[in-house]
Amino acid sequence: MFIAVEDRPLETVVGTNAGPLFRQGRWRRVIRSAQPYLYLTPAVGLLIVWTYRPLVQAAELSTYSWNLLPTTPMVPVGADNYRRLLELPAVGDSLRRTVILIIGLLPFSIVLPVTIAFATRKVNGRARVVYQSIVFAPFLIAPVAGAAVWQWLLDPGAGIVNRVIGSDRNWIQDADTAQFVVIVITGWHFLGFAVLVVSAGMAGIDTSYQEAAESDGASKWQIDRWIVLPLLSPTLVFLALMTVLLSAQWTFPLIDTLTQGGPSRSTTNIYYLLWDYGFRTFDAGLSAAAGIVLFVGFGALAGGLVWLSEKVAFHDD
Repeated sequence: MFIAVEDRPLETVVGTNAGPLFRQGRWRRVIRSAQPYLYLTPAVGLLIVWTYRPLVQAAELSTYSWNLLPTTPMVPVGADNYRRLLELPAVGDSLRRTVILIIGLLPFSIVLPVTIAFATRKVNGRARVVYQSIVFAPFLIAPVAGAAVWQWLLDPGAGIVNRVIGSDRNWIQDADTAQFVVIVITGWHFLGFAVLVVSAGMAGIDTSYQEAAESDGASKWQIDRWIVLPLLSPTLVFLALMTVLLSAQWTFPLIDTLTQGGPSRSTTNIYYLLWDYGFRTFDAGLSAAAGIVLFVGFGALAGGLVWLSEKVAFHDD
């Protein structure tokens, strides 16, 4: 049955207060839809202030020649700083050392954490709490304090390392071993965090997959190889991205404390070279140009890793 309503204003049909009520309802819907964005506003604001704003300023600074003195004018040079970067052999050498650093840290951020997490997954109760505390402890040590301890351990005369292996090598000031020392100390710092991340990833895997495989007669090795490891791929990609994007930054306090980029620039990676251009030679434009190139290059590399992980990721069909 249909009820015909003559063509009259809505207020006269449902009441004189219909207009304000509809407007109030509309505002409530707007406020409800905007509420999640209001929660995100502080984080987005800090991201803009501390990340994107400095990035834009660095891109602008890369087109100037300036020695950081307030009394010295900034001279526009266009893309000249980027051209100089391509001509400097130190940039290529520092990029090569950065790649070696990333490759050297991957065992500490992926291989060893996965091995330790698999080997200790049966540890439960109070023993697990103690084990996790011991493993995570190096990550809580300040890099400068850790560098001081390692400098004492690797001392060529009285260091414990040389006493144990019967050597008198100066590990930190030898160009052949300095980069290796930086990698080992950085890996020691990061290993505990990576182990806990992998353990958390394993704890989040649905056990029904493993139980189904066991009921079909799969061995423990087959379950780990074909079920657990593929399901850990998002966790491993996260650790790989952290290693690629942050490894050179993690090593900066160690390099600045132990080697200052030496000996013979053997530990000068791209991040330390960027700092060297900006605060030792006071070439702010060149330093900013190196930072922009680094941002674009590592951003593209991170995007490639994410794309590759999506191609090889495990899908439960």
